[in-house]
Amino acid sequence: MRRCSVFIATSLDGYIARADGTIDWLTIVARAGEDYGYAKFIANVDVILIGRATFDTAAGFPEWPYPGKRVVVATHRPQPSIHGEVYASGDPHQLLADLGPAKRIYIDGGSLITQFLAADLIDELRIAVLPIVLGNGIRLFRGGEGEHRLELTGHRVYPSGLVALEYHRAR
Repeated sequence: MRRCSVFIATSLDGYIARADGTIDWLTIVARAGEDYGYAKFIANVDVILIGRATFDTAAGFPEWPYPGKRVVVATHRPQPSIHGEVYASGDPHQLLADLGPAKRIYIDGGSLITQFLAADLIDELRIAVLPIVLGNGIRLFRGGEGEHRLELTGHRVYPSGLVALEYHRAR
């Protein structure tokens, strides 16, 4: 069965990036040997479907964060491939149809997450809440995603102050 999953960090006041798109504040919870469950999550992902702005951020990291993974960038502005990624456009249903038989799809990027929630296509969300108030920036939920009931399926509090919340969509 196909599942669309979100794994994302947010500030306590709901921002996923500063207004300029930077995510330097994520380093406040960086601890040697601690990945907050990311390695286990990404190991079970078949395809990463990522928004263009989020891709541009990831492409600027010192190391490519998705080695060995199929990456599809949702954009109307394709460019030459840097890391083997491909570019696609369309509504969420079309993007999923174009992915083929992938079982677990990692949806990444605030705008893309909003679009997939609005289309009722997100099955699970893992949201890491960091102990910082940014005051402004790019919100995780920007409006337009509609109302969605969630079931808390797990949570964990880390010594760094990060709180990981795991939800499944209540259907």
